[in-house]
Amino acid sequence: MSAELDQVRAQAAALEQMLEIYELTVSEQSQKLERQAEELRRSNEALEQYAYVISHDLQEPLRMVAAYSELIAERYRGKLDETADKYIAFAVGGARRMQELINALLDYSRISTRGKDFARVSLDEVAADAVQNLSVAIREAQAEVVREPLGAVIGDRIQLTQLLQNLIANALKFRSENVPPRIRIAGALEGDGFHLRVSDNGIGIEERYHKRIFVVFQRLNPKKYPGTGIGLSICQRIAERHGGSIRVESEPGKGSTFHVVLGAGRAAESA
Repeated sequence: MSAELDQVRAQAAALEQMLEIYELTVSEQSQKLERQAEELRRSNEALEQYAYVISHDLQEPLRMVAAYSELIAERYRGKLDETADKYIAFAVGGARRMQELINALLDYSRISTRGKDFARVSLDEVAADAVQNLSVAIREAQAEVVREPLGAVIGDRIQLTQLLQNLIANALKFRSENVPPRIRIAGALEGDGFHLRVSDNGIGIEERYHKRIFVVFQRLNPKKYPGTGIGLSICQRIAERHGGSIRVESEPGKGSTFHVVLGAGRAAESA
């Protein structure tokens, strides 16, 4: 009996030792993950600050280049040959384009650094604001925007308005030539998060481009569709800041549906 008891005690001691080793390993791994997360946070902050400083410092000299290019274009238009006029026009267009890109980069870099504190936000009001801000473009495109009841979330109202506004503007830009644009905004609570959907009947997107469209400054057809190519990248940053994600379901000629998931803890029960 004594031998059996000693054996049980030995097994218990061995198990206890294994448990201590396991707890130590888990603790070490947890600390390692925390250090990596902190390093990643600092790295992201540094990159955001770097992008902001670079963009901000470029503004003034570029503003001077743009101003003098436009002055030359106005003063000497028609006084030189056609080739000179063309080159001046290229310089003016390039300066304006660079200003657009820098301003877009500033907006992108400020998503995390200049965001407002999270609070209870009515997505119905957010959608109404986004539609109102684009009322002229919607009217000119003869578009129909259908808004289903959405409810409320916890988030940054200005950024969520920007997200929806970018998605609606995207639908207006890439509309079909055959039918008037029809855009539907819908969503529902899913667990403790919120699933927002913006659907359109536009030209659609090939599957191979479904991830590429969220990359900064990526434009699939820059000659036909003007813009900076940063709108969807900003949407992605906003979704990520709200603990969520964004993706698209689309086929050429069959429109697109953008799915925005606002992450865990971001949903509220009622507006």
